[in-house]
Amino acid sequence: MPHPISRMPLIDAFKAIAALLVLANHFASYGPLAAIAREAYPELMDWLFEYGRMAVQVFLVIAGFLAARGLSHSGGALAGSPLPLIWKRYLRLSIPYLAAIGLAIVAAALADQWMNDDAIPAPVTLRQWLAHALLLQGILGVDALSAGVWYIAIDFQLFALMALLLWAGRVRIVAPALVLLVATASLFWFNRDPELDNWAIYFFGSYGLGAAAWWASERRLPLWLGIIAGVAIAALVIDFRLRIALALVVAITLACSRRSGLLEQWPDIRPLSFIGRISYSLFLVHFPVLLLANAVHTRLGLSSPESAIFGLFAALTASLLAATAFYRWVESPAASQRIVLMLGWLVEQAQIRTSKLSALTRHA
Repeated sequence: MPHPISRMPLIDAFKAIAALLVLANHFASYGPLAAIAREAYPELMDWLFEYGRMAVQVFLVIAGFLAARGLSHSGGALAGSPLPLIWKRYLRLSIPYLAAIGLAIVAAALADQWMNDDAIPAPVTLRQWLAHALLLQGILGVDALSAGVWYIAIDFQLFALMALLLWAGRVRIVAPALVLLVATASLFWFNRDPELDNWAIYFFGSYGLGAAAWWASERRLPLWLGIIAGVAIAALVIDFRLRIALALVVAITLACSRRSGLLEQWPDIRPLSFIGRISYSLFLVHFPVLLLANAVHTRLGLSSPESAIFGLFAALTASLLAATAFYRWVESPAASQRIVLMLGWLVEQAQIRTSKLSALTRHA
């Protein structure tokens, strides 16, 4: 049986490639840079627009794989309450996410001075910000303040659903079986209804394939892979979805690579490893950078395809640099811990001042 591992370069590589494809999809979708580039390279830009978003499936499967590793390493149920784990996950996602939302608001305000484009979000309202802070913007139908932020809300929902299922599984049914049952229902029914795409149940099929891949690498690999493939292929026969086929391939690759030992050994490519490590930061900060790149291009009065391609590559380079700084100062575990401690201190000081004010009011 494989032992727990900490460094997984294959997952880093998957995350790096998927993140770059998601960025390419957004770069081909928003602003005058995309419109100008599409005139010169219509087939490439259309392909990125249509298929770049498929890379989200890679993140869904990896998230399920790592959630199973952390919550139910050997396929057991959660013994304690899932609420502390869900809260910890919220903090892990929301601290960098809310910081990035702040950057997006500032970038939108600056870009709005130099260009008029549908990619620029409208000025933020309190209701809109609160919906984002609670990761409810999709469910409440609130306009997004940045591209791709729907995924963070879905990731949190998926983790919470997984934790609740593993906790509920301690009562009557084996926990992994309950997870796989819900994942199967998602593949056969819920994932076929686009109106559910603001809810975890729509994506839980891919997430569950990732979890099953972890458990397969811990148990009888051929049997578990047969079950995973059989369920997913049957769902594809009923309704073929390329995104589910991609999720199945990624899940099987993860299970086999962990069993064989490749997961922690290959590919040893430093740029991929680095981009994979900062992929969440890259995902968060690239849209504000893209808005500013579009605004600068418009401000300079440029309109040639060459200038648009240069602008897109400059935006990519700037996004990587910004993500590197953002990871160091906001997203990294050490940075997040400092931010949590600072927020805790601020709350404590506010409580002390409130208590003193109340005491003075009573005495008065």
